[in-house]
Parts: sequence; structure tokens; C-alpha cells
Amino acid sequence: MINIVNLIHDYIIRDDEGNATGTVRALEDVSLDVEKGQFIAILGHNGSGKSTLAKHINALLFPTKGEVWVEGMNTLDEKNIWDIRKTAGMVFQNPDNQIIAQVVEEDVGFGPENMGVPTEEIWKRVEESLLAVDMLKYREKSPNRLSGGQKQRVSIAGVIAMEPECIILDEPTAMLDPSGRREVMRAAKKLNREKGITVILITHYMEEAIDADMIFVMDDGRIAMQGTPREVFSQVEMMKELHLDVPQVTLLAHELRLAGIPMPDVILRNEELADALMGPRRPEKKESAGSEDKADKKTDDMQGGVQ
Repeated sequence: MINIVNLIHDYIIRDDEGNATGTVRALEDVSLDVEKGQFIAILGHNGSGKSTLAKHINALLFPTKGEVWVEGMNTLDEKNIWDIRKTAGMVFQNPDNQIIAQVVEEDVGFGPENMGVPTEEIWKRVEESLLAVDMLKYREKSPNRLSGGQKQRVSIAGVIAMEPECIILDEPTAMLDPSGRREVMRAAKKLNREKGITVILITHYMEEAIDADMIFVMDDGRIAMQGTPREVFSQVEMMKELHLDVPQVTLLAHELRLAGIPMPDVILRNEELADALMGPRRPEKKESAGSEDKADKKTDDMQGGVQ
């Protein structure tokens, strides 16, 4: 669906009067492919080039050298720009910069209206989009009365209403608390799983990437690592060299392994660590509803302790 070939991007440096005084290179020879329906995570520290790369995918920026193709359309061809932006929608870091209407449903319908979609179809899309991100009951609310996570889900719904085949999430949880981050990630995974929408997630939260199909790690404008989450996060020392973390449970398992405690090559979830330490949990006999509740609570307490 997306084909990036030897992409180079230079930002122009200008003085106070607007005269060009030089350039700074943000991307250096970046090449990657994204298949339709994939969930892709792009990781990197601040200044690594990941947001610049994201803006190329829906033609907000254009290559200095190299090429970017979206569904067979070259972003350098001006006649393709409108179709590219309909194909690949973008959700930015701050939801307050994207929400422009006074009512949630009007904000979600803004994009389709600008595309000339008939009114009846707009309201159908609004309802389906809000339903997809579990915000339908807030359709008549003011965005100003929503939490950060809810606002970001409204922003995602606004992109969905334009029916893109791909959604680019440029650090959508960076300004949210843990609860808001969970809400947004749950919505993104649901869209990918149930609607088959290609999701490209730009993030510096490692835990958000563990369910991705592929991870690309950027450093100094280049792709420094790529692979599945298990392939990437198994290289703990390499990630440290790139000034990046790994999921906390992965780091804990790595330290235990260094201390001589037998561990699998890579652990991504609390449950995996619990199984590695105590052996796979066997289902208990169902004696009564009360005993089931106690067993569930015991498991939750155990996982909470691991975390």
C-alpha cells in the first residue's frame, strides 16, 4: 500500500527576513514498505525523523530526493495530492488543534462535508465513525467537556468519516494520561482488527508497539532497526544505544536473565513473565461462582505484583 524509496528530506533554514541560509537533513535514504491492513509502529527519540516521515505519507511534505508511493500514487505528482490525502488520513499529537466545531457530531462530519459527500451519507458516516471509537453517546456534547483521550478519539472518528484506507497516528497519546492512552490505543487496534484499516503509529511509548505487525526504529533520520516486536525488543542493548527503552516487563526479564535466572529470549507481557517465573497457570476446577471470583482476583493480584 505504501512504498517509500530512498527518501531524503532537507528542511530549509531561513533568517529573520525569510532568506534561505542553509539546510538541515531530517531523513537520509529511508526505504520501507507497508502492506494493506498492517499495524505498523515507528519508534524513535525526539528529532529522529519519525514525524517528518509521517508527514510524507499523506503528502504534507514532499521528498527532496527519492519517492513516496501511496496506493500506486506518487506524492510528487500534484494531481495525486487530493486522492492521497483521502487515502491516508492523519491524526496529530494535540487533539485541540484538530477539533474545530462546537458539537462532536458536527466536527466529525466536517471532513466529509468538505469532500462534497451528500448530507444523508455524512450523517451515516458520522454515526458509524463515532460507533467505531465508542463515542456515539457523546455525539451531541461539546468537545470542550471531553477528556483528552475522548477528544483524541473524536479526532480519529473525524478521519474515519472520510473513509481512508490508512490512518497515520503521529504521537496521538503524547499529551494524554495513562487512561487516555489506553482509550486511544484500544480504538486504533479495533479499527485495524475489525475494519481492516492500515494503521501507522508514530510513538515513543514502547508498550504501544507490542501488538504491531512490524516495527521500524529510527535514529538520526535513518531506519536503524526493523522487525517484529519480538525481534526488535529482544535487542535490549541495541535499543539502549539508540537512547530508547523497551517495555518495562521486557527490561525486567532481561535483567533477570543477566542475573542467571532462566528466561525466554524475549518477554512482552506481564502474563508471559508470570508463566516464566512460576510455570503455565492451569485452569482451576470450577467448584462455584464464588471460587471462580477468588481465582480471578488471585490472578489479578499476582499480575499487579509483577507489574
